[in-house]
Amino acid sequence: MIRFRFELYALDEVSPWGSEQPRLHWFGLTEGWYWLEASGHELLRRARQGHPHPYIDYYLARLWEDVLVLTPKVLEPVPGDLRPFIASHGTQWTCDPLEFVEEPDEQSTDDVPDHPVVTAAIWHAEHYLDFGYLRNPPKLRFWRTTGDDRDEITVDWRHEDDDEIGFTADPAVRLSVPTTAYLEAVHTLDRELMAAMTQRVEELEHRGGLAGVDLDLVAVRREHEDRRQWLAKNLDRSPKTDWDAVRQGARLLLG
Repeated sequence: MIRFRFELYALDEVSPWGSEQPRLHWFGLTEGWYWLEASGHELLRRARQGHPHPYIDYYLARLWEDVLVLTPKVLEPVPGDLRPFIASHGTQWTCDPLEFVEEPDEQSTDDVPDHPVVTAAIWHAEHYLDFGYLRNPPKLRFWRTTGDDRDEITVDWRHEDDDEIGFTADPAVRLSVPTTAYLEAVHTLDRELMAAMTQRVEELEHRGGLAGVDLDLVAVRREHEDRRQWLAKNLDRSPKTDWDAVRQGARLLLG
């Protein structure tokens, strides 16, 4: 099965932003650590780190936002003829998609890629969970396969240890979980983070804020109520994939 796991720092351990006038907001209040459990694998557990929690130490809001944005793309079934392409990695492609990126026309407002290779590469990249805020980030992709009495999400993990940043999981892991399990993991992440932040906001309101920290409690409550709607709004989104362009680009990239 699959589950996004996390813990939040205690309120008094959360690091305020800024030095001259320390401040906090909803995002900053989600400081904690997190990891991913999938079919017996513990992903995002660090191999070496002088820290009591050997996982990704960052703001849960970032993971939560990225998972919500990613999920509509993950839930879009990959057509059978594109499965070899989605299962491939850039090192296996016959060319660099950047070679086909045209210089922008200053008078054009059209931001649609001009070449199918670019379209295909972007579609492929849209299945990655973003870890660009980490040093030596791992690569973690998700995509859906349906048909032949199966409906599952492939989880593809890749990481190269640079002798400084490494993870306990194998350098390459690929596994599958039922789509229903992935979707439940997304709902559980949302439900658990929203519940934890509801408790956190209520505690702050009861305490009247945090000593020495600029914290607008009204704004934090307003943002929290807004963010509670984000999962439903994202699940209502439908990708507008140009399958013909993706297929053309995939054929060129795979050779």
